[in-house]
Amino acid sequence: MGIQQADQELVARVQQGDKRAFDVLVQKYQHRIVKLISRYVRDPDESLDVAQETFIKAYRALANFRGESAFYTWLYRIAINTAKNHLTSMARRPPDADIDAADAAQLDMESSARLHEGDTPEHLALRDEIKHTISQTIDELPEELRIAIVLCELEGLSYEEIAETMNCPIGTVRSRIFRAREAIDRKLRPLLE
Repeated sequence: MGIQQADQELVARVQQGDKRAFDVLVQKYQHRIVKLISRYVRDPDESLDVAQETFIKAYRALANFRGESAFYTWLYRIAINTAKNHLTSMARRPPDADIDAADAAQLDMESSARLHEGDTPEHLALRDEIKHTISQTIDELPEELRIAIVLCELEGLSYEEIAETMNCPIGTVRSRIFRAREAIDRKLRPLLE
């Protein structure tokens, strides 16, 4: 049974009044949701509060969930909106970047660096420069391009899930990801020549 089908069955059980089925969904996704929210809300205690609020909102809205998208995609959107609303209510501006791309890129680069521990100092310096250039380029992208590339490359969402999350057609998602990759390639080209 696929993840989506298992989630759909749990959702159906919750909609029929089985509260334990919702506990299973919470346990399954709470870590990912807290991690996502912590990219908006830096204070760990606040992140946990916002995650709890996300699950409360999801539980209350579950009666209206029709399964037109994956449960996690639906929950992800609730989490993003709850985090942004929390920051607004705290009279703080939401961050420019939806995802802390620099942290994710750094983890990615560090893990690949460990695979090549025998690299020369020149290779390691180039790798650091590439990592920095990618992070900086992502940070400088217009919001809609930055969100699309981060959801695709760092969160691993499909184009369909990104289209739903960003509330736009799939063709627009493809275009945004293409333009974001193009901008990154343009900045990397001088380093790799």
